[in-house]
Amino acid sequence: MSLFGGTINSLEKGLQYASLKNKTIAQNIANVDTPNYKAKDVSFKQVLQDEETKLISAYRTDVRHYDFAITQTKSSITSYENFRYRNDGNGVDMDVEQAELAENTIYYNALIDRINGKLNTLNTVIKGGR
Repeated sequence: MSLFGGTINSLEKGLQYASLKNKTIAQNIANVDTPNYKAKDVSFKQVLQDEETKLISAYRTDVRHYDFAITQTKSSITSYENFRYRNDGNGVDMDVEQAELAENTIYYNALIDRINGKLNTLNTVIKGGR
């Protein structure tokens, strides 16, 4: 039995995605003037699929049954290899990166607000409604 149910765990996974996305965007912005640098991106769908496959394991009714677990070691970060935005081979579009950064910041803040709300509710329950 989980103390918080699946909500806190799901929100934690969302925060991990938002953090990875933010690091990727920051790396793209930092390399905006690097020749032949290819912009990178993080796909939410890919991160979700990776997390779902990590959770698969066997339910064993007998100790003689084989136990298995699927683990993913590949990165969820993709690179646009054949994309050139400028003549120097750089694939970073600052307008796109800034828009994605703003969108990711809103998403991250929404998750933080939801976690705070969940923890405040638990705090109220622990204190007996006071």
